[in-house]
Amino acid sequence: MRHRWFVLALSLAFLPLELQAQVSDPDWCRALPRPEYRSIERVTVTDPWFEVYNPAAGVFAIYEPHQSEEVISYLIVGEKRALLFDTGMGISDIKKLTAELTRLPIVVLNSHTHNDHVGGNWQFDTIYGMDTDFTRNNARGSREAAQAEVGPDQICGDLPKGFDPKTYATRPWKITAYMHDGEKFDLGGRTIEVIATPGHTPDAISLIDRTNGLLFTGDTYYPAPIWLFRPETDLDAYAESIHRLSALAPQIKLVLGAHNVPVAAPSVLPRLVTAFASVRAGKVSPTPDSPGKVIYKVDGFSFLMRTPAPKQAPVGN
Repeated sequence: MRHRWFVLALSLAFLPLELQAQVSDPDWCRALPRPEYRSIERVTVTDPWFEVYNPAAGVFAIYEPHQSEEVISYLIVGEKRALLFDTGMGISDIKKLTAELTRLPIVVLNSHTHNDHVGGNWQFDTIYGMDTDFTRNNARGSREAAQAEVGPDQICGDLPKGFDPKTYATRPWKITAYMHDGEKFDLGGRTIEVIATPGHTPDAISLIDRTNGLLFTGDTYYPAPIWLFRPETDLDAYAESIHRLSALAPQIKLVLGAHNVPVAAPSVLPRLVTAFASVRAGKVSPTPDSPGKVIYKVDGFSFLMRTPAPKQAPVGN
């Protein structure tokens, strides 16, 4: 349940442990497992924190259903190396998990550098980052943002053995090299191309596997309220990015987002453009969410955005 309980988690994290223990079985947890996973092949792994699925040939969707973000990272395997698109929360050992899935060397790319997508970056030697100050700043790690992710209403079931939520932080990681729009990664028999899709963050990217018709959208699209309220969000850039992805729909067989469910039809892309345009045109009424934020719902999409500024009354002559 993408970020729905962030504010409550931040407040609950500072409660005494005996009061935290009284908060259990959050609502988002009761809705699991999501029915969409029944139709996707599941891969057996040893770490119970993760669930791994095989939505397309040579692609592993690494799902973290025990934390409210329900984040999904993707391991894309070629003949000579593999590409890990995001490293998740960093709550359990994603490097050990990927070693169960492939013996090939792994290069890491991030859909963007919010903490829930870079938590395991520090474990890997080769990490490509976008050439932005936002990326460089987030590579330093974060404790405050990470702590909000392990409040008692954020966890469904048990945390991994040996994990201490009180010391949880996103560890610093090193950028090996910078990547740019249009850059291609040859994995051996499989080429992955970077598409810059800023908006959600300045460093947001999507990936396209043109040969296999796969589009990995990160947080630019996923089936849950899409976060478009943070200071780093640029709504004009987001509109341009989703237009760009929509133009690719005829080439795509499968859209793979970064939260909740790893598969969507390509038809979702032009519908996303239309829905967001309706919101920006003032055709959709917002619903209050948490302080300073509203949610717009249209045609199956949800956009979590800043509360609009009140309209100024016209000044009389």
